[in-house]
Amino acid sequence: MIAQLDADYVWARPAKALSRLVSYALFEGRPVTTRGRWINPLVFAQLAATKKIPQLKSVHQPIFIVGTGRSGTTILGKVLSLHRDVGFVNEPKALWHAIYPHEDVIGNYDRGPATYRLGVHDADEAVVRRAHRLFGAYLTAVGASRVLDKYPELIFRIPFVRSIFPDAQFLFVVRNGWDTIRSVEAWSERHGTQGDGEQHDWWGVDDRKWRLLVEQVAPTHPALQVRREELLGLDRHVDRAALEWVLAMDEGMVYEEKYPDAVTRVRYEDLVSTPRETVHRVFDRCHLSGDDTALSYAQQTIRATSSKEAVDLNGRVAPVFHKKMEALGYA
Repeated sequence: MIAQLDADYVWARPAKALSRLVSYALFEGRPVTTRGRWINPLVFAQLAATKKIPQLKSVHQPIFIVGTGRSGTTILGKVLSLHRDVGFVNEPKALWHAIYPHEDVIGNYDRGPATYRLGVHDADEAVVRRAHRLFGAYLTAVGASRVLDKYPELIFRIPFVRSIFPDAQFLFVVRNGWDTIRSVEAWSERHGTQGDGEQHDWWGVDDRKWRLLVEQVAPTHPALQVRREELLGLDRHVDRAALEWVLAMDEGMVYEEKYPDAVTRVRYEDLVSTPRETVHRVFDRCHLSGDDTALSYAQQTIRATSSKEAVDLNGRVAPVFHKKMEALGYA
C-alpha cells in the first residue's frame, strides 16, 4: 500500500488520502529497505529550500507516536490521521535528518556518526528553527492544524523533542513483548535485502542500528553494562528485538512518570479489543475534538491478531525481558 492507504481509508475521508500522498512524496523519504528511493533527492531538495524561508505556520501541540516498531504504531497513526485537524507523517526520517543530521541510526541517508539518544543540549537554536520551519511548512502543505508524527525511535529522544516543542504530546505504544519480537523477526525475514555488498534489514545497514543500540543505549541499563561484546554477538532477530523492546519500554516508563501530562501509554491490546473507546481516550489526551469518521474507521478496520508463541531467548537477554514483561503486566 502506498502511503498506508486502503480503500476504506480513501472512502472515509478522500481529502485525507491526498494529504497522505503529499506527506509520502514530499516529507517522509524512502528508507533503505523500500523501493522508490529515486525520490529522495527531490525530498531533500524540497526540505533544504524550506529551511531557508520564513516559518509559514506555527506548530501547536504536535503529537508523536513512540515506542517500538511492530507494536501497533502504524495502525494507531492511520486512525488518528483521519481526524479533520491532523496531518500525519509516517516515520519522516528524511525530515528529521534535515533537522538534525546526526540522527540517522539506520543509515538511510548518511553513514557518518549518529546518536541514538538525543537530549536537551542537542536542540540548539538552529535545530529548533529548522524544526519549526519544516513542520510549519508541512502543516501548510496538507492544510492541517496539528502534526501527528509516528517515529518509534523518538522514544529515546523525548527531552530533545520537548526542547523543540515544549507542548508536544507523546503516545507511548505498548504491546506484548512476544508478539512484538516475533513480528520484528517476520518483518526482517520478509524485507531484509542484500545489495551492493551491504545487508539492509531491521538492524540498519550492515547492523549499524544494532551496534549503536548496544554501544549507546544498552550500557545505561544496570543489567547490561558489562556485556557489550556478548550483546554485539547476538545474531538472532528475536534476541535482538527482545533487547530493543526492553530498552524502549524502559525509556517510555521513565518518561511517562517524569512527564505524566505529556506522555500517555496506549496498550495495543486495548486498541484492538476496544478500538472506539481507546481512540476516543487518545483524542481527549491529545486535546483533539471528537471525530466520528476516525472513530468509525477504527471500529471498522482494527482487528485483533493471534498471539505469538514464546521462544527460548539468549541467556543474556531472557532475564531482563521477562522482568520487563512482568512490569508491564504481561506475565
